[in-house]
Amino acid sequence: MAQRSSRKRRKQRQRATRDPGRPPAAPPPEPDSDSDRMARGYARGRAKDEAARAALVPLRPGERPRAVTAAGLVAAFIGLANLIAFLAGMEIRGEQPSAVGVGLFTFIMLAAAYGCFRVRYWAVLGMQALLGLTILIFSLLLIRAESVLAVVIGVAVIGGAGTLFWFLVKSMARIQMPKRPGA
Repeated sequence: MAQRSSRKRRKQRQRATRDPGRPPAAPPPEPDSDSDRMARGYARGRAKDEAARAALVPLRPGERPRAVTAAGLVAAFIGLANLIAFLAGMEIRGEQPSAVGVGLFTFIMLAAAYGCFRVRYWAVLGMQALLGLTILIFSLLLIRAESVLAVVIGVAVIGGAGTLFWFLVKSMARIQMPKRPGA
């Protein structure tokens, strides 16, 4: 913005020097202060936010967005697959994982699945946090990928988790967290 206004002033000066018979143009107005520009920018942002909120349609009773259903299915599948793998004696790098760790992870995933099927804000928010961590972890694992298969798996997990994360954002806005007591 600052470059454009300085370019404009330069062109006005050049025109004034090229055409001496013409009266000089009025000096350009002083540029707005940074705080004025920031205030206008925040006002535009608030207007866009309000327009986006007005366009949202709250969920009807009993309605569940497809993204929330998909998140619940993914959470249930991962939780049950983790439990079944543990009970089948699956080993990680030659060692059996601890029962406490497997139990805690399975509980978290099944609780997230239950909450998603019941369309609870906390469950969708928790699922998004888990998806964000999954994206971060698999992005870091891609750095150390030693085979094409590892790269393909990493990209597939990141793509799937990122897509689900993206669709859960609008669903969360439609679920709209309930008002806190006393607020």
